[in-house]
Amino acid sequence: MRRLLRDVAEHRELGDVTTLMDPTVVQMLDDQLNAPGGAGDEA
Repeated sequence: MRRLLRDVAEHRELGDVTTLMDPTVVQMLDDQLNAPGGAGDEA
């Protein structure tokens, strides 16, 4: 999970997510980080 979170935070391609119970969560995190006004915006 740490690797996946690091990949999301650094905008890298995600690797294997098959071990997650719900792999769609990683994509939701990525979407939130990249959304206007999201956590990824530098204020």
